Amino acid sequence: MAGKKKTYSFGAMLSRMKYIDRWALMRNSTKENISEHSLEVAMIAHLLAVIGRVRFGKELDADKAALIGIYHDSTEIITGDMPTPIKYYSDEMRDTFKEIEDLAAIQLLAMLPDDIREEYEDLFFAREQDDYLWKLVKAADKISALIKCVEEEKAGNTEFANAKKMTKKSIDAMELEEVTVFFEEFFPAYLKTLDELQ
Repeated sequence: MAGKKKTYSFGAMLSRMKYIDRWALMRNSTKENISEHSLEVAMIAHLLAVIGRVRFGKELDADKAALIGIYHDSTEIITGDMPTPIKYYSDEMRDTFKEIEDLAAIQLLAMLPDDIREEYEDLFFAREQDDYLWKLVKAADKISALIKCVEEEKAGNTEFANAKKMTKKSIDAMELEEVTVFFEEFFPAYLKTLDELQ
C-alpha cells in the first residue's frame, strides 16, 4: 500500500494575504489588505519595467518585476504589517525587522517541495542581477501607498495628509526616470473621477 502523499502549505498560506490589513494605525475610509496592495504593486512595477525597456533601452524583465511585486509583502502573513513609524524608527529597528522578514521568507519557502523551491527563491531574496527590478518594485510599492493617500484624500479623510507628503518625498528621492514618466503620464489620472476617466 502506497504511503500518504506529502502536502504543502505554500499556496494556502499565500491565500491568507487577504486577511492582513494595511495602514492599521490609520483611520481608513476604505480598508486595504496586502493581497489588494500586492496586485497594484505588481501592475505598477510591470509598467515601470516596460517604460524602462521601451523608453530608455534597459534590459528589464517586466514579467519578473510583476512577480516580485506579487510576493513583495507576502512575509507579512507571518509578521503582520508593521506600521512604518515603528519599522523605520531607527536603523537598529529597521535591520532587526529585515532579519525577521528574511526568516519569514525562509519559512514560506520551506512550505514548497524541494524541487520547486529554487524557482521561487529570487522572488523573496534579491539577486544582484535583479537589483534594478527590486528598485522598481520598491518604487511601485511607494506609488501604491501614494495612490492610497490620494484616494483617502478624495474621500474627505485628512488622516493621510502627512503620509502623502512623506511618501511623495521618498519617491522623489529615488530619482528613477521610469517613475518620472509614470508621474507625468499616468499618475494624473488617479486624481480623476470615474466619469472623467471615461
